[in-house]
Amino acid sequence: MSKYIAKILAFFILLNLVSYQLYKRFDLTQDQRYSFSKTTKDVLDKIDKPLAINIYLEGDFPLDFKRLQTETEQILQEYSLLNKNIIYRFINPLTDKDLGQDLIKKGFQPSRLTIQDKGEISEKVIFPWAEINYNGKLQKVNLLPESQSFSQSEQINHAISKLEYSFTDAFTKISQAKKYNIAVLKGNGELDDLHLYSFLKSLGSYYNLAPFTLDSVSSQPQKTLIELVNFDLLIIAKPSQKFSEAEKYTLDQYIMNQGKTLWLLDQVQADLDSLAEQEGELLAFPNDLNLTDLLFSYGIRPSYDLVLDLYAAKIRLASGEVNGKPQYQNFDWPYFPLITSDNHHPITNQIAPVQLKFSTAIDTLKNKISKQVLLQSSNLSKKVGTPRLVSLQELNAIEKDTYTNGNQILGILLSGEFNSAYSGRVKPYNWKGNQDLSAQNSMIIIADGDIGSNQIYQNRPTDLNQNFLTGEQFGNKDFLLNSVNFLLGDTGLLSLRSKTLKISFLDKELVVKTSVFWQVLNVIAPLVILLLFGLGFRFYRKLKYART
Repeated sequence: MSKYIAKILAFFILLNLVSYQLYKRFDLTQDQRYSFSKTTKDVLDKIDKPLAINIYLEGDFPLDFKRLQTETEQILQEYSLLNKNIIYRFINPLTDKDLGQDLIKKGFQPSRLTIQDKGEISEKVIFPWAEINYNGKLQKVNLLPESQSFSQSEQINHAISKLEYSFTDAFTKISQAKKYNIAVLKGNGELDDLHLYSFLKSLGSYYNLAPFTLDSVSSQPQKTLIELVNFDLLIIAKPSQKFSEAEKYTLDQYIMNQGKTLWLLDQVQADLDSLAEQEGELLAFPNDLNLTDLLFSYGIRPSYDLVLDLYAAKIRLASGEVNGKPQYQNFDWPYFPLITSDNHHPITNQIAPVQLKFSTAIDTLKNKISKQVLLQSSNLSKKVGTPRLVSLQELNAIEKDTYTNGNQILGILLSGEFNSAYSGRVKPYNWKGNQDLSAQNSMIIIADGDIGSNQIYQNRPTDLNQNFLTGEQFGNKDFLLNSVNFLLGDTGLLSLRSKTLKISFLDKELVVKTSVFWQVLNVIAPLVILLLFGLGFRFYRKLKYART
């Protein structure tokens, strides 16, 4: 008998030693939430020094936030198993008043929870943040990002689905060198840095940014083009002044030499601020940038027709006074199309609706260039010509039966071998590297320059994804970041942004109604099972010894 027990013990000891050497974890979840992408693994492989993470999501939370806390801890366990340099700890900032104040000063804004438990409502302050320290650099991680969720459970579900992206994105920013150079065009009336701040700040976390002007084309065209070709991507954000032929040729040859371009164009001049300054009216008129022939050669034709959409973002207007204080009301403004894409393209997948302002339509031409529509108006939209007098009085006379023009293209991805707009034409200046046909290349054209323009409040830029007046949340910044990632072939983080998890929600009303039942069941069921086992065992012994 003792030899038999010894063999069993030896077997389990051997099994334990083998399993320690051949350690393997299996992800049996339906959505593979603990199976990291290749991007995440590549980022973790490059972390060669201790990386410390402080998670301030610690304390006694409601069930939803307990789920977020648990999921955060589990994903960090997986990170630390893949790379031993990753260490983490959970800290309750509410146990130390000074710590809470320090976090607020650092920009870790707390959240206030409204907790309803057994009919009683209370408030609780939490810090849904993590702080990463690596190689002397600090990086914040928002564990509860903004979402379009209508309930707390949906918001938590969204946050959990973004955990891998949030941490991997932070690891990328803090540990990896920037590998692409991006030029932001200046000199043709483009958006200033204050209005591009939100977009460029986020973009600058991944890439090297620099302003670039075409002013020197008139005196040193060859040198200007050589300098431009050194950039991997060019952002052209809402130019308002005409491009000269020499400037257009410079842009054309940049594209022929594999330069990627993100065009944010306004073909119509219209400014919402003018509505307030001119008693609720403004004149929307065509804005000729002298780019039509250039874009025509690439396969599209921008129009000067405004696109109005019944699915629209809101504007905030004064609606009277109460006790001497002005009152405001939000109205759907058809000139601000709100785009929800369902084409499942990596750029638009799983992002919030994108807001456009006074956008025009894009017509496509038949050629060899591949065209992928990224943004389009809803089926309930219409086109109107310009010049056009735009008035707030239109809010009182929206004729829904006239919105019958169907989906209009507002943003498009072009890919292929582009023909030069100056092929067979006299060149504005001599360029020995002239090419009439590009190799495989791509560009994105959006028919609204304001897609990348953030609001200004008290002379400070606000978040591009939020309208601070109406409180609406948008996906403009995510769309633009995805566009840049895609054009540069940097699709790892892009795919992580669109990753979602299928997490079932609890029916809170059912939980409350059946809580007593389950409490009683959890107490009585083990006792009943123990009693049945005791009676069965006694009966078995009695039957066994009765035979002997």
